[in-house]
Amino acid sequence: MRFAFCNEGFGEAAWPVVCRTIAEAGYDGVEIAPFTFAQSVQSIPSHRRAEIQSAAQEAGLEIVGLHWILAETEGLHVGHPDASVRRRTRDYLCHLADFCADLGGRVMVLGSPNQRGQVGPASGEDTWRWAVETLEGALDTLAERQVMLCIEPLCTEETEFINTAEEGRRMVDELGHPSFGLMLDVHAMALAESRPMEDVIKEQHEVLAHVHANDANRQGPGCGEVDFHPILKALRHIGYDGYVSVEPFEFDPDAETVARRCVRYLRDCLPGE
Repeated sequence: MRFAFCNEGFGEAAWPVVCRTIAEAGYDGVEIAPFTFAQSVQSIPSHRRAEIQSAAQEAGLEIVGLHWILAETEGLHVGHPDASVRRRTRDYLCHLADFCADLGGRVMVLGSPNQRGQVGPASGEDTWRWAVETLEGALDTLAERQVMLCIEPLCTEETEFINTAEEGRRMVDELGHPSFGLMLDVHAMALAESRPMEDVIKEQHEVLAHVHANDANRQGPGCGEVDFHPILKALRHIGYDGYVSVEPFEFDPDAETVARRCVRYLRDCLPGE
């Protein structure tokens, strides 16, 4: 099983330093929040993209892909009542797919709660229909660039739109496209699911494309009450061969210490190791 660490906790540290730190901590990959490089990926030129990929490779890391893909953007929303907003969002998802592929990444995670919830008096049904329309419009580009877009169920504290794995699975089934899958986040599952997380993982094995590892307390794995032994065992059981990306929201005392602590804990939790 391969582990990655998300980069945003390192703040404004130089990218090569971030990559070396993550690799030396014991990770196989790094996952990127685009806003840590630019408000819009369209402003990142090809030579800079090559530098980003090269720095990761030199450190011995694979760039897994992107998360927080719409965070810090302006005027974008997948389920907005305004068709022009949806078109801009569709187009930006295509630009994100290009950016992701240019870095060697293969996964994009649609969390971004502020860019997906209901707007004004719009109903949940309307928001769903508009989101499907927006996402459908990006699927050809995603397929062409060999990038998987993953819907991330989030807890109700963050958004009212797609909170459970079952709701995420409904979106995957409705789109019915090989470039659209499900992402499961442990923090969200701990707060939103009524069943054991290992059962959720097994039930969604056919569409599960990516996993984020964190705790219900917003810290990293091993820093709270969530036991990752059954979670990793379930992933092994279903033959999951993707990355488990560590995504804490709190970094006490610092990102490097948290990264080392989390990967050590996760490797200790691996079945048979």
